[in-house]
Amino acid sequence: MATIAVDFDGTIVEHRYPEIGEERPFATETLRMLIKDHHRLILWSVREGKLLQDAVDWCHERGVDFWAVNRDYPEEEREKNNHFSRKIKADYFIDDRNVGGLPDWGQIYRMISEHKTYAQVIRESMGQVSYEDIPRKRHWWQF
Repeated sequence: MATIAVDFDGTIVEHRYPEIGEERPFATETLRMLIKDHHRLILWSVREGKLLQDAVDWCHERGVDFWAVNRDYPEEEREKNNHFSRKIKADYFIDDRNVGGLPDWGQIYRMISEHKTYAQVIRESMGQVSYEDIPRKRHWWQF
């Protein structure tokens, strides 16, 4: 089980902030699969107030309910402490501002569920084999 921080604008939906853009292909379907696989999803967005609630409601209407929203865990109380960090503690970050851009959602699911790097997924899609995937010859002393 991993904790996964997911951006909203430009990642789940096309970037139309402050409006909500069209869903990116397979975004909510993939997020539902990750939830079904018991991953903890955190909505990680610059949205605040009503704009943030609109995004949460939009996702909920499509069957995506986040474990936490703009916080590390659901019970975290930020209102009482003005000295909190907006840095989320997560195993993975899914964001359209990644170096190299946003992979498609099928590739994202494979990277998380199969514990593969983006490079491995791309090589496999091109029919290339990585050095790590080549079977090693076993010698008589390697039982």
